[in-house]
Amino acid sequence: MAMDDRIRTSDADRERVTTRLRDHFAEGRLTREELDERVTAALSARTFGELRRVLADLPEPAPVLAPRAAGPGLVVRRRGPGILPLAALLLLAVILLPGGGWVFLAFLQMLLVFALVVGLGTAFAAHRFRRRMHRHWQPGQGYYRYWDWPRGF
Repeated sequence: MAMDDRIRTSDADRERVTTRLRDHFAEGRLTREELDERVTAALSARTFGELRRVLADLPEPAPVLAPRAAGPGLVVRRRGPGILPLAALLLLAVILLPGGGWVFLAFLQMLLVFALVVGLGTAFAAHRFRRRMHRHWQPGQGYYRYWDWPRGF
């Protein structure tokens, strides 16, 4: 979108141009004298046309692409020893201790019961959710009445 050269500039616009001029100086496109002249002209500019003339023979900055995250947005790093070696040492100690095999089997049984309870709870919640969605479907309109959910229990 082109901007009219007669529109007045703000202090922020002039600062942005002087920052770009300093960047061009750092990259070797301007000498110290040219930088001083252009910064003075940019700071005294009143319109966008005057600012454009200051940058007319300099290239536009290359767009910087944001780095893409390879995985999830939040990366949590844990400190300390890994959990897997500690679990392996604990399992070895339980098996080697006298009567440790029974402790291991009891732990495994508790783990299986926990998985069964979580699975049944999930199935119940999914069934209830599906039933509620079916009850609140608006035929022929293609949407759900979200605002009625709290009352439909």
